[in-house]
Amino acid sequence: MHNFQDWAGEIARNMEATLSMLLPAATVAPTKLHDAMRYSTLGGGKRVRAMLTFAAGEVTRAPQHRLSMVAAAVEMIHAYSLIHDDMPCMDDDVLRRGRPTCHVEFDEATALLAGDALQALAFELISAPTLNDNAAAQLKLVKLLAEACGSRGMAGGQAIDLASVDRQISLPELEYMHMLKTGALIRASVNMGAHCGNSFDAGVLEKIDHYGKCVGLAFQVVDDILDCASNTALLGKTAGKDKDSNKPTYVSLMGMSSAKQFADELLDDAISSVSAFREPANRLRELAMFIVRRDH
Repeated sequence: MHNFQDWAGEIARNMEATLSMLLPAATVAPTKLHDAMRYSTLGGGKRVRAMLTFAAGEVTRAPQHRLSMVAAAVEMIHAYSLIHDDMPCMDDDVLRRGRPTCHVEFDEATALLAGDALQALAFELISAPTLNDNAAAQLKLVKLLAEACGSRGMAGGQAIDLASVDRQISLPELEYMHMLKTGALIRASVNMGAHCGNSFDAGVLEKIDHYGKCVGLAFQVVDDILDCASNTALLGKTAGKDKDSNKPTYVSLMGMSSAKQFADELLDDAISSVSAFREPANRLRELAMFIVRRDH
């Protein structure tokens, strides 16, 4: 049994190798598009969503090859969302993971297409006939990912976010926005990992889903805290951007102290929800701690 840091490093290395293999080579036409897809997906990121997929799969004894493909699909969706999120028509940011954003490094049209292509490739991976011999279980994975991407997931959350600039919103409205924009894919990562298993019951899935809901929201609360308390070099993206853009955040609505307390409450709730699973849920517990205690 590796310690958490060794395990996390192993997941990150394996995911980098898997993504590098699955993404089209930059030498294959259209070369510029494929180069942009690889640029935005490889060589950076904490791979938290992939780790959550693997950790949830430990609870339901999911096969590693299945988890690997699902985690790769989730990471491609995440990369696509970051490309589009950074574009001038959205958050208009120039730095991501410590280097120029996709539209800055290439151009806006290429960035838009790279995001589109990454989303399509993700669904190609989880719909492959070699992934699962149970068609109903595989369709469930497709449905979970589609819901996380759509108007009741990331796209909807981003629409609410854009409409909230320079406007006062309530704390419940902010929570709803981030449950969609950030939380939906994190929650799907957890649920998809669990659904990669061959044997589980509804009670197990319900507890794992609640865990995913808690850590998904906690991730955003901590992001808001770090946007105020950290710096651009450590974050790898522009610090203070939300405040400068007059966007509502947990810090602006609750204050720094209350936001930190809320993150701790979500952490406790997440850990409590998987306590009955004992040792198989160790990675889920460690990941919840990592998400809330991280410094970037």
